[in-house]
Amino acid sequence: MSVPRLPALALLVVSAMLVSSACGAADPGVADAAVPIPTSAAVGPVRSAVTPSSAPRAATPAAVDPSPAVRPSPTTRATATPATTPEPARKAFAMNLYRKGDYVAQFTFEWCVGASLQMALNMATDASHASRKDQQRLWAMAQSRSSSPFGGANPRGWTAALNDLGVGPYVLVSLPTFEDALQVAAHAIRETKRPVGLVMWRGRHAWVMSGFESIGDPAVHDEVEVTGVRVLDPLYPHGSGKWGPSPRPNALVSPATLAKQFVIRDHGRVDLGVPPGYLLVLPTA
Repeated sequence: MSVPRLPALALLVVSAMLVSSACGAADPGVADAAVPIPTSAAVGPVRSAVTPSSAPRAATPAAVDPSPAVRPSPTTRATATPATTPEPARKAFAMNLYRKGDYVAQFTFEWCVGASLQMALNMATDASHASRKDQQRLWAMAQSRSSSPFGGANPRGWTAALNDLGVGPYVLVSLPTFEDALQVAAHAIRETKRPVGLVMWRGRHAWVMSGFESIGDPAVHDEVEVTGVRVLDPLYPHGSGKWGPSPRPNALVSPATLAKQFVIRDHGRVDLGVPPGYLLVLPTA
């Protein structure tokens, strides 16, 4: 299993267990949101894209010197300088996996992971998942894999559920800086064509990142400038009195706006198996 290419300064810590974000405790400032949503279907075939890889170039045999007695010493032999290919110019790039109907609101304060699982399934397959019954089933699936003494669905369960549902592989990663997290998320979406889970509010809430805009293409450049992030908050339109409003579904938010709610998880009541950092539920190739 290969992990998406990381920028030079990014620290990627992969959990020994499969993981995801939690809504174990509701924010007292949030109003209850039970939104009627259409009935779901079973998981459909996973969308995939295969990129053909080029065959390795055959090595050129080294020339043989027929006169060993006069062969130059290593200190006098000329050294060839390998040719370098200039990096392509960085241009504006945009990618978004979201389609109309992919967004699903959470039916209770606790089911943000269940709603995020529904949205990931909608984007990664041709099936539709939107009903309350289906959301409760997916939340219970994540909760049973969370190993939480508090009874919620945390990042462990979120990631494990994605893998058990057949849309993985996904892993939980912890990045040391906000900029590293954006770089890694953009590269993962570009490479796998699957959404990224964002562990919000220091581990108390789940969002889905469906796309991004950048200067530079992550498939071409090791590092790009992420200028916008496409997000889906299952708590929309209610938001949080502490953390701020929920962006409308499929909104393109600036990194500065995202940083107000996507913050470092420096401690928690449950050991997630990763160090403090910005947590992503990350698709891998």
